[in-house]
Amino acid sequence: MPDSEDELPTTPQEEAAAVKPRHAASLIVLRQPSSGPQMLMGMRGNHHKFMPNRLVFPGGAVDPDDPFTEVATKLRHDTRRHLEKAADAALAHGLGVAAARELEEETNLTIGSPAALDGLHFLCRMVTPPDNAFRFNARFLVIDADLVTGTLAGSGELEELRFFDMEEALALDLAAPTRQVLQRLKLWLAMSPQEQIERHQTPVYQNRVWGVE
Repeated sequence: MPDSEDELPTTPQEEAAAVKPRHAASLIVLRQPSSGPQMLMGMRGNHHKFMPNRLVFPGGAVDPDDPFTEVATKLRHDTRRHLEKAADAALAHGLGVAAARELEEETNLTIGSPAALDGLHFLCRMVTPPDNAFRFNARFLVIDADLVTGTLAGSGELEELRFFDMEEALALDLAAPTRQVLQRLKLWLAMSPQEQIERHQTPVYQNRVWGVE
């Protein structure tokens, strides 16, 4: 028997709640032909513990070196403003670096070496619910495909990499967070470039509902 309350056994739900979300970044590479927006996405293989067999954007957790990595150009002022609402300056920089690094690692596409971060636009932040065993505090960024170079080639992290039409993607069996990001992207695309820059409220999806910070 436990000697004190501190030693009481925990339930799986309590253990999951104790998991601290890892900072992460995903990058939406966007094309906008006359037929409508298209996003680069790929399928996570069934060997992944987090979201296996799900269509996602390139992305991943921030590495320890990312906040200190040299870049060709820094984050845009408006992107940095959104990121720094829930991160210090070093982490905000690291999130941009992580987005660029993960894009190259997973798709063979690059935004420069060193990376040019001034083309990254902030879309939203999402925090995995406390009842999940794998948790991320993820920032979703957007970049115009014209600013990306290289030959698309998967590394094994993502399969079936290609550009998906917005409505094509929304018609698929998407994970709820991915669907929410696409819906948020539609709202962002409906804004003028000036409205995008001047947007001060930062959308945050937490505990399965949208809020702002």
